[in-house]
Amino acid sequence: MAKVAERSVRQGGSVEGRPWSADPYSDALRSGRGPLFLRRADGWLLPLEVERWCADADAADLEVLRRCEGAVLDVGCGPGRLVAALAGRGRRVLGIDVSEAAVARTVALGGQALHRSVFEPLPAEGRWGTALLIDGNVGIGGDPRALLDRTARLLAPGGLLIVETVAGLDVDEQIHVRVTDARGTVGTAFPWARLGTPALLRLGDRAGWRAVDQWSADGRSFVALRSRTVQRRT
Repeated sequence: MAKVAERSVRQGGSVEGRPWSADPYSDALRSGRGPLFLRRADGWLLPLEVERWCADADAADLEVLRRCEGAVLDVGCGPGRLVAALAGRGRRVLGIDVSEAAVARTVALGGQALHRSVFEPLPAEGRWGTALLIDGNVGIGGDPRALLDRTARLLAPGGLLIVETVAGLDVDEQIHVRVTDARGTVGTAFPWARLGTPALLRLGDRAGWRAVDQWSADGRSFVALRSRTVQRRT
């Protein structure tokens, strides 16, 4: 996701600045409550599961964490439930997020997190054992191919990528959305993507990834991938 201005300025019910740093997303994370939505230009709304994100890791999350290998990078860590759960098990884990509120909440839970985009320089590039794209974060930046390529450069050779996909749908959508709450307050527009498992498998195959597992838990869908080749910077 492109780096945008750090400060947020409310104008006419919208918010300018980093999309996930601005109200109403930050307000929802601070309170731990929704409702919160991604709104497409045509008015379509995708509910965001704020309460689940701000709770402890659930059974589906723990199944993901059980499969993690080596040091773990949680891309778009949100309020930090996965980072905290891994840290509590003595695992080396780092969360990154463009939301200051998300990073603050992660740190408050005892996890390590950086206020940074996945497309900015990161610690230990090329040495992470596992990268996580959970809670729809394969949509970060609105270009899943670019995100997969970037993730391959972050992982060690043969590293593991675990992606949560849209459950039950073969959706492959690249859109612009805004975060909005029940009062109609909206944030700045930003690019996003949604992928079902079939679409992710097709894209992963073209991008040089090998699918090693896929499963469902509590109505959520996941895919584990390994890179076939080591991606190099150009």
